[in-house]
Amino acid sequence: MSESLAEALLHPESADDAASPQVGSTLKALRETRGLTLGEVSARIKYSAAQLRHLEANEWARLPEGVPLRGLVKNYARFLETDAETMLRLLDDAIGPGRAHPAVHAATARHALPQMDMTPRGEPAHRTWAWLLLLLVLFCAFGFYAIDRGWVPDQWLVFDWLKALRP
Repeated sequence: MSESLAEALLHPESADDAASPQVGSTLKALRETRGLTLGEVSARIKYSAAQLRHLEANEWARLPEGVPLRGLVKNYARFLETDAETMLRLLDDAIGPGRAHPAVHAATARHALPQMDMTPRGEPAHRTWAWLLLLLVLFCAFGFYAIDRGWVPDQWLVFDWLKALRP
């Protein structure tokens, strides 16, 4: 039944092309025919009721752009059991088609990333070595403490200077 409603909303009988259907009003009409509230839809598709309200009101400035917006429309359409591709076409008509991200070429990547010694978190690589050195020092200190306390068996102490550390 919702597909017939979607088709009726997408292809109105009137000859007035200026009043073309919009994705938000179409989704709102489909939701209302199913007797669902924004809270119920929000709980099922995991988008906030405010986002759904902005979508139904066609308030594009209050919604994310690009792929997240397309995902919202697609999930909402799937939940309402209507044609998601039709809703995405309506979205493209309303805000324009999604633009692909520009490709990064090797020549521009060299200038875009001047510091190649950065870790993924943005810390310089030498800080990683400092942490490893600190862990090594702590491990050695614990080893000497374990030898001093007698927690290490004699056969593990292969060097005479380690055996000399025993009490």
